[in-house]
Amino acid sequence: MQKLLLFCLLTFSGYLQAADYLLFYLGGQSNMEGFGYSGELPEYYQGTENDVLIFNGNAVGDDQAGGGFGQWLPLSPGFGTGIKSTDSATTLSNRFGPELSFGKHMAKLTGKKIAIIKYARGGSSIALGASGYGTWDRNYQENTGINQWDNFQATVAHALSDRDIDNDGIEDTLLPSGIIWMQGEADAYVEFASKVYEQNLRTLMQHMSDVFGAKQLPIVIGRIEDWGNTEQTRIMKYIDAVWAAQAEFAAENPHVEYVKFSEPVEFLDDKWHYQSKHYLQLGKLFADAAFKQLDRKD
Repeated sequence: MQKLLLFCLLTFSGYLQAADYLLFYLGGQSNMEGFGYSGELPEYYQGTENDVLIFNGNAVGDDQAGGGFGQWLPLSPGFGTGIKSTDSATTLSNRFGPELSFGKHMAKLTGKKIAIIKYARGGSSIALGASGYGTWDRNYQENTGINQWDNFQATVAHALSDRDIDNDGIEDTLLPSGIIWMQGEADAYVEFASKVYEQNLRTLMQHMSDVFGAKQLPIVIGRIEDWGNTEQTRIMKYIDAVWAAQAEFAAENPHVEYVKFSEPVEFLDDKWHYQSKHYLQLGKLFADAAFKQLDRKD
């Protein structure tokens, strides 16, 4: 499948095109899915962004059918949790995630058109066996053997099979430009997973870069947050280990940026997911960090 994806990417850039798009992948678990309420958005974010297109792969659990389907659509509210897609239609939700402000801010920073491939699965872990909501480990073998890694690959394959993402009749150029990753809560909840998080993260990011045909794509990692602000009140008992792993991964790799909120995060009543304003903040943090990497590369 990886050879097919690479072929698609090369084919995208092999013809005269109507438009060039900087392509970013947004992935992770539920706070990448996005639990912001569209009804709480400022007017600036309520419309449709025609110069930013997004393909949101349908998120399902391990061993379930239908993962990765979607269509290229203009960026708007509605690509948060609850979005559903088949191979022919996408039904938007009333929620949004960091993709909304990321896409708008990235387009403004670069002055270019932006393409976003998004696949995120709430509760999923990198470590095999750490979560009942799915794993990104490539060695998953239970039941059908299909897991979040496979759903990610299916999402990318479906997205890249459409060579005219803006539907103007001329094939477009997609330029792989970065991976944005917001995940770790599931691994911070289980001791063994937290201990191997850095190595698992390093391996996963390299495999994802390979899928996009790049030796090493720029990577932006978002720091996870906990509702409890003391060790006694924390939901994720091993979050310190995951924080350390994320920071170390970024410190050792010049192509990796590590971003975190500059103010305390307020949570929804479920104590896991952020209030709406923080998803807008997070998307802008991601865009600033990704743009920094693009500027460094140029």
